Amino acid sequence: MFFSRLRRQNVKREYDDRLLELINSLKEEWDHAAQTQEAVADSDMEMEQETALARQKYFFIYREARVRKIKNDQIQPSVISYDHDNFE
Repeated sequence: MFFSRLRRQNVKREYDDRLLELINSLKEEWDHAAQTQEAVADSDMEMEQETALARQKYFFIYREARVRKIKNDQIQPSVISYDHDNFE
């Protein structure tokens, strides 16, 4: 009985880690799509739809992580601002 509980916790932890990796990669994908859309002078409807799809994918997986009460110990690169030299 103890081993089955331990195995269940290990499996849950493994899938939680996979979910966090997926969240981080989807956030990067969304950021890249948004930056591409802003950089292109004449963005078309397809580019807007790709950005919207990337956003929806991210929020779908993000909501699943919230339901599972998963905490991320990694700061996403999009959160960090490189505009300032000092970090006060």
